Amino acid sequence: MISIIIPTFNEAENIEQLIKYLLTAGEPENVEIIVCDGGSSDDTQEIAANAGARAVLSNKKGRAAQMNHGASIALFDLLYFVHADTYPPESFASDIKKAISEGFEFGRYRTRFASNKSILKVNEFFTRFDWFICYGGDQTLFITRQLFNKVNGFNVSMLIMEDYDIVKRAKRSGRFKIFSKDALVSARKYDTNTWLKVQLANLKIVKMYQKGASQQEMVNKYKEMLSYR
Repeated sequence: MISIIIPTFNEAENIEQLIKYLLTAGEPENVEIIVCDGGSSDDTQEIAANAGARAVLSNKKGRAAQMNHGASIALFDLLYFVHADTYPPESFASDIKKAISEGFEFGRYRTRFASNKSILKVNEFFTRFDWFICYGGDQTLFITRQLFNKVNGFNVSMLIMEDYDIVKRAKRSGRFKIFSKDALVSARKYDTNTWLKVQLANLKIVKMYQKGASQQEMVNKYKEMLSYR
């Protein structure tokens, strides 16, 4: 049994289709879907509830806080964090259960972008490697509740890089699995900006993180370098 946790903010256009896909692929009796919202001004919560998810308002806005809140109310001990614009393979439930049976405690998929842009194949290729730059949440993340609690979940003080941070910490305690399959990830960030702009922004933020820059400094720089949502 898997608890799928989706942090949202103004995702009315995407959330219904994703929920229906996850319920069909995972089978309703084997999964629960928790949409943990950060205070959307659109109909995200209502649409999510009508589509079959548990739609809740997080006690604090921010992806890290929303995912922690979702985990705190999850019914099952297998937690699966999925972004609202990402589709894991139809086999995600069996993939995750098999990984757990093999002794892995957390892991992710590779990336395939929902785009025909050839340059994005470069990004896709490198997500097969266990590199820090590939620890982002776009690839989805499964983790046992035991390991999640052991590392104290996501760091709620983080406004950015929270996915990279939890993987880095969890690797000290648990076995990490990278599936040889792909999660289908939205390319909307690349559609709004050029490929080069996104790469330069990502590189800049990673370097700032590694040098100990503050969260607000990183957020401000990211917004300065990219036009995105």
